[in-house]
Amino acid sequence: MDHLLQILVNGLSAGAVYALFALGYTLVFSVLGVINFAHGAVFTLGAYFTYLLIGGPVGANGALAGFRLPFALPFWLALAVAGLGAALVSLLVEATAFAPLRRQRSDPLLTLISSLGAGVVLVNLVQILMGAESYAIPAGTLAGLPAAVNLGGATVRTVQLLLMGIAALVLVVLTLWLERSRSGKALQAVSEDPLMARLLGIPAGSMIRLAFAISGFLAGVAGGLVGLSVSIAGPYFGIGFGLKGLGVLVLGGLGSVPGAVLGGLVVGLAEALVPAEFSGTKDGVAYAFLFLMLMLRPQGLLGRPQSSKV
Repeated sequence: MDHLLQILVNGLSAGAVYALFALGYTLVFSVLGVINFAHGAVFTLGAYFTYLLIGGPVGANGALAGFRLPFALPFWLALAVAGLGAALVSLLVEATAFAPLRRQRSDPLLTLISSLGAGVVLVNLVQILMGAESYAIPAGTLAGLPAAVNLGGATVRTVQLLLMGIAALVLVVLTLWLERSRSGKALQAVSEDPLMARLLGIPAGSMIRLAFAISGFLAGVAGGLVGLSVSIAGPYFGIGFGLKGLGVLVLGGLGSVPGAVLGGLVVGLAEALVPAEFSGTKDGVAYAFLFLMLMLRPQGLLGRPQSSKV
């Protein structure tokens, strides 16, 4: 029983990361109908921002070797500031890789390739400045909180509980914002019919930028939490999460906020159920779901049929 509880917690905490990641994909896709492939790079930047803001030094291999900020923020404040920094980077990506092509009404495939190029530029910039080595956010960063707690015989790390709690909070806040606020309803209107939204006086451009800002903030927060949980494994560590997030996005349903969360939790639990002797196959779980869902239910678990606008 204790073993099953441990698997459940591990799966839910991993699923929470995938859900936060897929939510960023979902917000941008809902308003543009295009996947932002630079999202993984923004996730990576969120982790590095958090590391630097808590006072972490740059390693010996980067252009900023030995650099350390003259101050160190508490982890929670650093995480929030890192999220804001990631939101600004996401807005920069929108302004350089998306907006010019959107104004020219270019083919969506060109926008997708442009976002991929922006992601590569960001990752290489991180590698130049910070080097290729791994960085770890010390576990003692969570001052006043135990490293782990015992729940029903299972040892649960505090950061795992934080991941699950933050994912749940984000889902509730996003849902309430989308359903009850004027800006949330405006964003939904733009996602349904941009032209009609403009005719009704809704600034579609502002709504698109808002979607990118929220998407970037979520990626930055998720990156900081993953950096605390499993360390920052080099500039490219966000790419793996980005590719897996695509499987989660399709599984949950393109453009569906609850679907992104459900898809993330399903994939996380499925990975946790993979026996230890087959741990090398875990990364294939998300892609297996992706292929199965495309064949059996292309709209995803909570997505709308293709005949209807997502």
